[in-house]
Amino acid sequence: MSPSADKHSSPYNVHVSRPQFSPQQRSGLARSLRVAAIVLMLCPTGCVHRRMTINSNPTGALVRIDGKDVGYTPTSIDYTWYGTREIQLIKDGYETQTQRVNVRAPWYQHFPLDFLSDNFLGTHIRDHRRFDIPMRPRQPDVSKDVIERGLLLRSQAVHGM
Repeated sequence: MSPSADKHSSPYNVHVSRPQFSPQQRSGLARSLRVAAIVLMLCPTGCVHRRMTINSNPTGALVRIDGKDVGYTPTSIDYTWYGTREIQLIKDGYETQTQRVNVRAPWYQHFPLDFLSDNFLGTHIRDHRRFDIPMRPRQPDVSKDVIERGLLLRSQAVHGM
């Protein structure tokens, strides 16, 4: 150390000064921040609400979507992604119905418009899909009837009737 150096300073002490703004610069910065805040408030976010409703004829069937129980018809659920879904309806006395449905994205949900419609549209969009699936009554099992008739005919043949 040189004799002229301050005894409390070291070569690692660095003094960083803040930038000094003039009053005009400060008022300009404050005005810019207010304008930015107003612009952000005028650009409300958008929102797309996706919902599907599944109906059956007759009502009251258990609904499974992609293997998960979601309720009994008529039922409505919210969903996030578009694409193919497997809908299965189960009800006592009726044949189980399984359908693969393609939930296609509307034009405003394709890239890059989806980013704008989800975030900056300024209104809420409702994308509501409805699927009506008819159910058929279960037919009696005819194979059991055939076996019983065959056994009856055999016993009649054995006894000579």
